[in-house]
Amino acid sequence: MASELVTYQLDGRIALIGLNRPEKRNAINDELATQLRALAERAGDEADAGVLFGHGSNFSAGLDLAELAGKLRQAAPPKKRPARHIWHSSFDAIARGKIPFVAAVHGATIGGGLELAAAAHIRVADSSAMLGLPEGQRGIFVGGGGSVRIQRIIGNATMTDMMLTGRMLDAEEGRVIRFLQYVVPAGGAFEKAKAIARRIAENTPNTNWMITNVLPRINDLSHDDGLFMEYLNSSMTRPPETIERLNDFIEKRSAPLKQRDIDD
Repeated sequence: MASELVTYQLDGRIALIGLNRPEKRNAINDELATQLRALAERAGDEADAGVLFGHGSNFSAGLDLAELAGKLRQAAPPKKRPARHIWHSSFDAIARGKIPFVAAVHGATIGGGLELAAAAHIRVADSSAMLGLPEGQRGIFVGGGGSVRIQRIIGNATMTDMMLTGRMLDAEEGRVIRFLQYVVPAGGAFEKAKAIARRIAENTPNTNWMITNVLPRINDLSHDDGLFMEYLNSSMTRPPETIERLNDFIEKRSAPLKQRDIDD
C-alpha cells in the first residue's frame, strides 16, 4: 500500500524490503524504523535472502531532521528506564538476523541511510549513488550504529574524514574505500542486488547464518579466541543437505563454479 513507510514483497525465495517515503527522500523516522524491524524479522521467517532498497530517486537521505527538531523543541524529561534506540534494534534485525541482506543503493545514501546500508551484508550501488556522513555539520553524531559498522568497514581515518569535512563520495569512490562491493550503471542496482540475493539463497540456511552471524563476531575476538570460535562452528553437526551437496560435488553432479557466476 502507498501509505506504508516500508514495503514488503516475496519474490520466490527472496524478500524485497523497500523504504517508501520518496517525497522525503526516504528519510528515516521512528515509525519507519519500527516497520523496518518488523519486516526484517518477517523476512527471516519467510525467505532465504533479502534485498533492501529505496523507492523513488534515493536510497535514503538519513535521519528525518524535522522529527528530530520537534523532539528537541519539546524538551521532554528523560525516561526513567530508557529503551534501546529503535534504530539499533531495527538495523541489528538486518545485520544479525536469520538471513543475509543485499542493499541496492542509488541516489542520496547519506547519514542514517549510509548506516542502514552498512547493516546489509553486501552493498550494490548504481552510478547515481552519493555517500556521505554530514552529521558533524548539523551538530549531531551518528546514531544508527555507524560508529561501529561503518568504521569497521572503511576504517577510522576514512570515516573521521567523512564526518569532519562532510564531503560526499560517488559510487566509484565508495568501491575504492570498500564500502561498496558492486557498482553498476544507473538504474541497475536493484536487479543486480536481486541476482546476488538469489545466488545467496541457493546456499544452505545454516551456512548463510554462520557467515552473517558468526563471522562478524569472530572479527571482534582475539586471534586464539577467533580460531576456537571457528573450530566450534566447523565442528557442528551438519544438516543432511550439506552431505547431499558434498556428494553432488564429489560425484560431479553440481555445476562448476564458473557456470554459477552472478549475471552482470
